[in-house]
Amino acid sequence: MTNPLNAARNRRWFLKYLAASPVLAASTREALAATVAEMQTRPDDPYIWRPFDPNYIIEKPDDALDLFDFEAAAHKKVSSAHWGFMSTGADGEGTYRANRQDIAKFAIRSRRLRDVKTVDASRELFGHKWSMPFLLCPTGRNGMYHADGEAGVGRAAGRHNIAQGLATNVTFGVTDVNKARNGTPVLFQLYQQENWEISKSLIARAEREGCKTLLLTIDGVSARKDLQFARGVRADSRLCMECHEVRPNNPKSPILSARKGGNFTEVPPDLWDQKFTPDKMTWEYVKRVRDFTKMDIFVKGITDVEDAVMCAKLGYGVWVSNHGGRNEDTNRSSIACLADIAPAVKGKVPIVVDSGFRRGMDVVKALAMGATMVGFGRPYLWGLGAFGEAGVDKVIQIMKAEVIAAMQQVGVTSVKELRPDMIIRAL
Repeated sequence: MTNPLNAARNRRWFLKYLAASPVLAASTREALAATVAEMQTRPDDPYIWRPFDPNYIIEKPDDALDLFDFEAAAHKKVSSAHWGFMSTGADGEGTYRANRQDIAKFAIRSRRLRDVKTVDASRELFGHKWSMPFLLCPTGRNGMYHADGEAGVGRAAGRHNIAQGLATNVTFGVTDVNKARNGTPVLFQLYQQENWEISKSLIARAEREGCKTLLLTIDGVSARKDLQFARGVRADSRLCMECHEVRPNNPKSPILSARKGGNFTEVPPDLWDQKFTPDKMTWEYVKRVRDFTKMDIFVKGITDVEDAVMCAKLGYGVWVSNHGGRNEDTNRSSIACLADIAPAVKGKVPIVVDSGFRRGMDVVKALAMGATMVGFGRPYLWGLGAFGEAGVDKVIQIMKAEVIAAMQQVGVTSVKELRPDMIIRAL
């Protein structure tokens, strides 16, 4: 049987050859070149043998069959600059692609003749019992995609009793989103600020608003090349100053911080800073945060076994993540990192993993490999961009149904029954 990934690669080389051929007319070569460029940037996902009509775009949330149906609908509605910001990977996007492709390299055993009529997919973490073992990751400035923003995401997630992370730079701050969730606070994500007083203000506000968990994000330690974002800005005819602060003398270069809104409304203006600085972070900084707050701390952005072991030794939760491929181009996927990290941590602290998870079976595989909970970001942003809060709600519904079905297919009735010995290297 032909490996579909090899087939896709061979098809790219063939089209690349045709695009350069002098035999073809110039217009045909240009069309093929554009096709090759898109294929090299975004591989086929779902897999290449799935029938797909590129002209069909869902018109309402209930039309969606899986999460990918929301991607095209959101792409149609969201402006090119904002779409580029959300969809971009770093540099050549090798990590972005690896996050999806490597999930297929891990298979899971299925046991038959088991009573799986009733399945309990709930998971206790962050001081609460959630209905599902997945969560909505913190993502920045959701108002770029729909006016409902993080508050709409919170209402949808709250209805389903799903955990939600809230980013530092947001359209709706922690006060508004916690109110929208109506009972369960967000997991507050912190980017270290250049000025410690700003970080203290952000942490103190989140804790005062009832947040129990702090996600200290440590990746993004160097300047990244966001090609999709840059191309999206070029293609967008609007001036960024219509929605954002902009850099001096360049109305198309936005400052993506939210200094005057969101979580920064209580920060004194004389303390505002333009950047967060993870390049200066050390374990001493993590301890500084630990000494300042009573919230549980998860260190978000762990990809190496030694760092994970250090987290466990110091009592911090491990959050395996490469920022969805946005911050690095190492070609190392989160699920591959999880495969190494979980056995080393040995259950001493909880492990959350994100980056590239799109289906219920993806979630179940990660849980079997040792993750306590699995996060995803872009899919609910697709739902938000396409249909606002209603789109997010449908994304959650689909993922819930897929997780239940995946557990039944594997032959378990509780997430506690998922074990590492169920996982097999597939490719």
